[in-house]
Amino acid sequence: MTVALMMAVMAPSAWAEKIGVLDMRAIMAQLPQAEAMMQGLQNEFSERVAAVRKIETELKTLAEKQQKDALIMTNEQKTELSRQLESLNADYQLKGKALQEDMKKRQNEEQQKLLMKVQTAINSVAEAEKFDIILQRGAAVYVNDAADISAKVVEAVGKGN
Repeated sequence: MTVALMMAVMAPSAWAEKIGVLDMRAIMAQLPQAEAMMQGLQNEFSERVAAVRKIETELKTLAEKQQKDALIMTNEQKTELSRQLESLNADYQLKGKALQEDMKKRQNEEQQKLLMKVQTAINSVAEAEKFDIILQRGAAVYVNDAADISAKVVEAVGKGN
């Protein structure tokens, strides 16, 4: 029986696994591809952003005119200006909302592509260094810095792995 007890006590240590951790936020913040992605999205939507800003400027100008010239305007002019403001505001709301939705959709698409590259790099590093488990850094109460593979993942993504 003593041999069986010794085997039961020693068995868990035989199953010890190599565990690594990573910080996805740090990885995403350090990736040059993330900055390039954001710059590309800004370029892609720059014309639409400019158009929405132009409408916003026109709205401000008309609102200032309405406030400044209210005393000298006829009722017809006030009505016309109010209609212009309402029409412009509706256009601003519509185009602004569509722009936000489109930008968010494209950003999500590009982030998914980048996350796939990061996942491939994580798998590559884990296999090369024979990790059994990789955890998100926040999931662990204590982490030895030697177990953090974030920098290696960033390097692997940079190399195209």
